[in-house]
Amino acid sequence: MAKASWPLTLRSERLTLREFVPDDWEAVHRYATLPDVFRYQPWGPNTPADSRSFVAEIMASARVEPRARFALAVTGVGSGSFFGTAEINVRNRDQRAAEIAYVLHPDYWGQGLATEAANLLVAYGFGELGLHRIFATCDPRNVASAKVLRKAGMTYEGRMRAVMLIRDGWRDSDLFSILEHEFSGSNG
Repeated sequence: MAKASWPLTLRSERLTLREFVPDDWEAVHRYATLPDVFRYQPWGPNTPADSRSFVAEIMASARVEPRARFALAVTGVGSGSFFGTAEINVRNRDQRAAEIAYVLHPDYWGQGLATEAANLLVAYGFGELGLHRIFATCDPRNVASAKVLRKAGMTYEGRMRAVMLIRDGWRDSDLFSILEHEFSGSNG
């Protein structure tokens, strides 16, 4: 696997994914307190301390060598407005496998921005990190997230039963993936 550059910035037509800075906790906090955002997650609602801790953890993980967690602030091109987090996590270096995840403030849902962020992560994973397999999971009830993963070129592999404990009980997770030979570089 290739050595990652720091600081990392990924760009698309409408998005810039950049390294976190300490003040980003406030923007994280704005979405991490909203029930629609954390509905299918084991975290939330965040306290101010939770949001500060999350950003501090991300910033610390960016300096670990070899870097495995690439958690980036999602901002708008031109405006620089922060409205989410997108990340790719190397889960198995020997097998060249990583997982992607994303979360956006609801004001930015339904505009294709999560798909754009996912595409940036997938392209970075295959192009720069030299990955073989990139996967993601989502709650089966999260139809919008499953749609994002399919648009990012991922294939539905199946359902893992009762893998995460959240507020309303044990959650199943749908598993999606894309392999390096399936990646065209222009998913959309």
